[in-house]
Amino acid sequence: MLADTLPKRYIDVCIATQTLELIENNSVLRRYSVSTAKNGVGERMGSECTPSGWHKIRARIGEQQPLNSVYRGRRATGEIYTPELSQQYPERDWILSRILWLGGLEAGVNRYGQVDSTWRYIYIHGCPDHLMQGKPESHGCIRMSNAGVLDLFNQVSIGELVFIH
Repeated sequence: MLADTLPKRYIDVCIATQTLELIENNSVLRRYSVSTAKNGVGERMGSECTPSGWHKIRARIGEQQPLNSVYRGRRATGEIYTPELSQQYPERDWILSRILWLGGLEAGVNRYGQVDSTWRYIYIHGCPDHLMQGKPESHGCIRMSNAGVLDLFNQVSIGELVFIH
């Protein structure tokens, strides 16, 4: 899709270094630590892997919610994450603060059928800050610290391009 030329502005997610960079005109505007999937890279439905390739932000969720707001099914639950809440629900995969829902742009790679990132519900989202240890530990999404995802959320728009590699 974009093999010959890079877009003027995009988000670059590097799985090897567990970093996310907001890039404009070949310059890094922002750099954040992330946590991608503990199962590695992959696009198949149910794999719990982080998909590769070109995506776009298809939705921005949580703009008016407080930091550490808890989400289930892309809806704020009204809860605010605390260690006590975590102990009460130890099985939850915590999605906090903000959600950038991704849609794949490459047919057969990360779009349509059994490899569709949108219907795999792949997000860039906040998580409990203590889980951000610089290593892959998610269930497929791209996890960020709450302050980091809030900062990124405030910098990007729907349609913004995301390259995961």
